[in-house]
Amino acid sequence: MREEARMDNPVLRSLRDGKPAFGMSVRMTRSADIARIARATGHDFLFIDTQHAIFDIETIAHIAQTALAIGVAPVVRVRGVDDPDIALLLDNGVSGIVFPDISTVAQARRAVEIVRFPPLGKRSVSGGYVQFDFRTRPVGEAVAELQAATLLVCMIETVEGLENVEAIAAVPGIDVLHVGSNDLLVGMGKAGQFDDSAIVTAQDRVIAAARANGIFAGCGGNRDVARQAEAVRRGALFLTTQSDIALLAAAAGAWTAGLRKALGDAP
Repeated sequence: MREEARMDNPVLRSLRDGKPAFGMSVRMTRSADIARIARATGHDFLFIDTQHAIFDIETIAHIAQTALAIGVAPVVRVRGVDDPDIALLLDNGVSGIVFPDISTVAQARRAVEIVRFPPLGKRSVSGGYVQFDFRTRPVGEAVAELQAATLLVCMIETVEGLENVEAIAAVPGIDVLHVGSNDLLVGMGKAGQFDDSAIVTAQDRVIAAARANGIFAGCGGNRDVARQAEAVRRGALFLTTQSDIALLAAAAGAWTAGLRKALGDAP
């Protein structure tokens, strides 16, 4: 008889080992093939973005099941703490939830309530979890493994959230504080100024708050390899690299530009 499936979240494993975890933002792809592409390109997780793209739950579940099977963590950015689909996503293969726009301690506590089982939260127990290949598991074992392997990420992307970050970081049950660089810069009145000292200082403040509470920091929205590498060096270990749309567009554009150059028709 084959060994029973056990939970393992590659993102949490990397973070706990002090190593960066890289995620591909998924906005366009509706096929589970994206999980295999993510693994082949060195990504540890999928950042499935339901805040800015339209997905149905069945599609996410199919992507999540493939990702789980090949060791890529399926993580979903939901629409907010009031998103009604969070429990369904977690019960059907998603191994991490990213909450956007966490600006207050109350919002952070609400996020924990939704994602964590008691006593930390209020998540309801289901049965026949895909995470265990639908095998029956003692409830106590299943709950403990799911609790330990489910990633909870709170995004800091407003000035208010930054001002409250130390208190947010102290809320039990959070794994990652993830800086939404784009929105935070817009809120600061510095849209697109990724090299501005204010965003660097903000990222460092989030890293410090996370470290002080034994959790991890992340960096998102900053789509430049050199800046991303510097954020990792400073301590932002949870990193979204680029979106599937942008990666496809960049590769396709480079290819046609190369063809035109080879044919002597470069503009």
